[in-house]
Amino acid sequence: MIRGTPPPPTRWRLFAAMAATALLVPLSPAPAQAAAAKDEIPCPKPKVQAPAGRPARPAPPKDDPVQRAVGGDALATDGLVVPSGSAKPPALTATSWLVADLDSGEVLGGCGPHVYGTPASVQKLLLAATVMAKIDPKQTVTITAGDLAIEPGSSAVGLVRGGKYSVSTLWLGLMLNSGNDAAQTLARLGGGKGGVPATVADMNVKAQELGAYQTHAVTPSGLDGPGQFTSAYDLALIGRACFAIADFGKYALTKTAHMPAQKSPKASGFEIQNENKLIFQYPGALGGKTGFTQLARHSYVGAAKRNGRRLVVTLLGAEANPLRGYEQGEALLDWGFSLPKDSSVGKLIDPPAERSATTATTDSTPTRQNAATPSTASAATTRGLPLAAAATVAIVLAATPLLLLLTQRRRRIRRRLRRRPAYNR
Repeated sequence: MIRGTPPPPTRWRLFAAMAATALLVPLSPAPAQAAAAKDEIPCPKPKVQAPAGRPARPAPPKDDPVQRAVGGDALATDGLVVPSGSAKPPALTATSWLVADLDSGEVLGGCGPHVYGTPASVQKLLLAATVMAKIDPKQTVTITAGDLAIEPGSSAVGLVRGGKYSVSTLWLGLMLNSGNDAAQTLARLGGGKGGVPATVADMNVKAQELGAYQTHAVTPSGLDGPGQFTSAYDLALIGRACFAIADFGKYALTKTAHMPAQKSPKASGFEIQNENKLIFQYPGALGGKTGFTQLARHSYVGAAKRNGRRLVVTLLGAEANPLRGYEQGEALLDWGFSLPKDSSVGKLIDPPAERSATTATTDSTPTRQNAATPSTASAATTRGLPLAAAATVAIVLAATPLLLLLTQRRRRIRRRLRRRPAYNR
């Protein structure tokens, strides 16, 4: 050994250095990833002016790179992501949108799929996914003052205090007329003794179960609340869960319904019509949900079936000019159905039943205090380590035996040199 030079690394130092290198790689984006961020493709937009008096968007939570990559690295963009060589998607006012296959889970395209948005009444889909299976649709419910304690001027189906309605009628009032009074009543029933707060907590647990990690519910109806957010990707997961419920599909496709007359207090019956015009004019429509608040603007979730394919579209932050929310949904459905069946830019992560089959040996039952976290979905997503990190780990593992062999060989040479006479040194 030459004096003044550091000793050769030991085996453990070598392993530590390689491990540190592998761990450091994910902390800085690979050049290709950095270039992709700079080359982000803008989403097609129509040339229209934003309406006067539009409220400023609420400040979203800080972006989490892990959550933004759920479903695939390509979805971690604020811009456009579509299959290579595909037709140009429609120009929409929506700030974010997504198109996915309900059955295969393949994401066909999106605009800012993981960008935070305010849900408005599409939040009611999460309420349905959470409590629809809990409540007997034939049960009769008496309306309380608390059920009618909704924001003045917001959408209501017209329930009356002391009136008696079946649960199925309440669901129709929620789905057709976006009744916030119906949402409040169903949330009270679904929460049992805990009432509406318990249901809101359960909604957040349900979102985590589904992998909708960017969704946080504050109200059961979608009326604006501080910290209430979702994303186009999350809405597709929630929509898929809803369309898997037979009763939901029945309610979503109902065009008109009758709200029954009440004897005490006396109130006349009346007809309601589904506000989702998709089911009246789009061939193969499966239904969906509209939404609007001044803060959220227009939101929409819709689905349709064509030639054996079932697609779902979601959008947030849209304006009604030049296309209304459901019309923007129709345009996205047309675009999605025009793509080949094997088109994909990402994946809706597996629903709970499929994920639990692969983790049957672990206790993953969610509770209100212990919901799933994004890390529990890693096995069901395509993200894992970034590609650069994975490549580095592979190189390290492949090079380790060679490096150890070279180290051992140098040691043998030194030992032989030490045994030689001094004049040979």
